[in-house]
Amino acid sequence: MKNYTERDKKHLWHPLTQHGLKPDHLPLVRARGSYLYDDKGKAYIDGISSWYTCMYGHCNPEITSRVKQQLDQLDQVVFSGFTHPPAIELSEKLVEILPGGINKIFFSDNGSTSVDVAIKMALQYHFNRGEKRNKIVALENAFHGDTFGAMSVSGLSVYNGPFEDFLLEIERIPVPDDLNMDALEMRFRQILEDQDVAAFIFEPLVQGAAAMHMYPAAHLEVLMELARSHGALTIADEVMTGFGKTGRNFASDYLKEGPDIICLSKSLTAGVAPMALTCCSQNVFDAFYDKEVSKGFFHGHTYSANPLACAAALAGMDLLATETIQDSIQRIAERHLQFEAEVKKHPMVKSTRSLGVIFALDLDIETERYGNLRDRLYRFFMDQGVFLRPLGNTIYLLPPFTITEEELTLLYASILNCLEMLSHE
Repeated sequence: MKNYTERDKKHLWHPLTQHGLKPDHLPLVRARGSYLYDDKGKAYIDGISSWYTCMYGHCNPEITSRVKQQLDQLDQVVFSGFTHPPAIELSEKLVEILPGGINKIFFSDNGSTSVDVAIKMALQYHFNRGEKRNKIVALENAFHGDTFGAMSVSGLSVYNGPFEDFLLEIERIPVPDDLNMDALEMRFRQILEDQDVAAFIFEPLVQGAAAMHMYPAAHLEVLMELARSHGALTIADEVMTGFGKTGRNFASDYLKEGPDIICLSKSLTAGVAPMALTCCSQNVFDAFYDKEVSKGFFHGHTYSANPLACAAALAGMDLLATETIQDSIQRIAERHLQFEAEVKKHPMVKSTRSLGVIFALDLDIETERYGNLRDRLYRFFMDQGVFLRPLGNTIYLLPPFTITEEELTLLYASILNCLEMLSHE
């Protein structure tokens, strides 16, 4: 009794889906390397690593074998009152590569929650120090997740619209660029002087859900220094950018001075299991360290530091550190730049950008974020055996580090075919 599509419709409610417009979902039955396979046997190159998670390819045996091994040792235990070797080892390895000053690791379940944890940390940090600071500053068009705290610091109304009256009070500032930087610096300074700002949160260098919008590290450094000089904590949401995607281990590695708090998830566990981390400096941790119980951080999840997820994360970090993966990241980055130089000349292309294994182009077509064009392009790519999820008029790539030259060439070819199709309409 296969008929997965019809069975799916009986009970399942899919995320980010208007079921009145999209009643059918494609059944996938297996995955390997860069490919996803449907129930008819058709293969699709996963050009976005399943939302930036499966960066070492699907069902990588070096990762799955480690998880299977852990499954026979310790599957799950509450992380309150206990600890275990996979969590300890993961914390030790992470601290070795995290930006300077980050040396405490707090576990949760997903990227949205890691941001909520960061916001709560920042607010309670000041509370525990006897300071009343309740304002968070965030960048416009940001996306930090779906929970109420994460939605509060996000700026995409398509996600937040029905809930705006219930969200935290946030001050939003424009994303910095060469044209607005002087005015932005003055505005941010004024906000910090006039309001009780607890923290400044941002996606460093790349705003993922904002169609892979990129901005300079130097401008972000100015804003971070302003925040620090006024006693506000800095929070880097690296849920999307973390673990090699920008060409360095973390996007924060492009900064001269790292943030106080870093949020991590997605490719942390190589796409195998849900897990997230909120990592902070000793200074942040020290504000909670006390003989008074009420100053502790009362946040916890049943599956925090799940041993299987920790095993997957350790395997992924071991792979990330290898010469093979590092060379592959460099190879993909160079190929993206070559393709960018070629495709930016096309009359249907408005703009392009690239950083590490992330590539994006904007079509010279006006459309809504979830309009008909997006759906048409999605179907076009799937017909070609390529899984991409355009955002409005933006087509982007974020392939696995393990993608082959042949597979990468097929991704580029599918985009060129798409441009030709659009140019003849």
